[in-house]
Amino acid sequence: MFRAEIRWFANGPILIMEGSLDGDWAEQARFLAIKNLDPKGLIVDLTEVTYVDSVGEQLLNWLGSVGAEFVAKNIYALGICERLHLPVLERRLGSAQQRSGSAA
Repeated sequence: MFRAEIRWFANGPILIMEGSLDGDWAEQARFLAIKNLDPKGLIVDLTEVTYVDSVGEQLLNWLGSVGAEFVAKNIYALGICERLHLPVLERRLGSAQQRSGSAA
């Protein structure tokens, strides 16, 4: 199962993806991004993505290469962004780890 939604804010669009970003779903998400958005300045929220296959990785790499930035608020999304060298705007886990590390 996969879901993609575009939310428009004053500072630009956010593409929110949920579920398995794979195969045909990744192609549908690419079509959504190309048809409705200028990927430069796009924010892609991967917080609720549970799986990414090679087709999904190609989509994320393409989005990153044309200027999109990513939100990664869980370990899976953060791992994908780090492995693919995607620009991450928000690293909620990193911030929590820094806070707990500084308290020790």
